[in-house]
Order: sequence, then C-alpha cells, then structure tokens
Amino acid sequence: MTEKKITGHALPGFLEIITRLRAENGCPWDRKQTPASIKKYLLEETAELVEAIDEGDPTHICEEIGDIFYILAMLCEMFTEQGKFNADDALTAISEKMIRRHPHVFAGIPTGDDRALKQQWEAIKRRERR
Repeated sequence: MTEKKITGHALPGFLEIITRLRAENGCPWDRKQTPASIKKYLLEETAELVEAIDEGDPTHICEEIGDIFYILAMLCEMFTEQGKFNADDALTAISEKMIRRHPHVFAGIPTGDDRALKQQWEAIKRRERR
C-alpha cells in the first residue's frame, strides 16, 4: 500500500460544496440547519466514527471522518454567514494552539516522559486561560 500524506488539497473544493449547499439555490435541508439543529448529527456521526474505529475497518473509518468533516464545515459556513468566523479562522486557531502546546516539537524545548508531557500541556492550558 502506498503511503499517503495529509495534503488538504481537497479542502477548498469541499468547502465550496458546503457553501453551495447553503446558498439561495442550494439544498433546502442544508439551508434550514442551524448550529443547534446540527448538534445531534455531530453526536451521531461521532458515535459512528467511534464504532468504525472499534471495528478497525479503514474504509468505514474514512467514511465516518468524512461525515464529521461535513458537519464541521456546515458549522463553519453557518458562522461565516453570521460574520463571526470562517473555516480558515478555526484552522488557524487550532494550528496556533497545537504549536503552543507542543513546544517540545516546535520550539526545541526538551521534555521527559508522558507524565512530564501531560504536566507541560496542563501548564500551557492554565497560562492560556489567564
């Protein structure tokens, strides 16, 4: 099997699909969804992904990850429509958080075992809350 790398090349096209689904001439079901109404689908799809992981079937796992991407993209589009934030904002925020919370990877700060990593993570979270 050929090793695949995360590229994200499909993400812009996928986000365009979501925008079209929510547009004036889009899908009536997708258009009427709100963050509150879509929560139940996020929970359902997350449970289905957990089941797929338990089964160990990569095809099923891939399908369920795609379903969760759909829900997350829908949420991003809803908040974009409200002028609150967009998918880029959410991805930038999580990227910055992962870099901050992994100084042992991105800043060359040495760390110890799993316990030390957990303590470091928690200390960074506390600083972020302040």
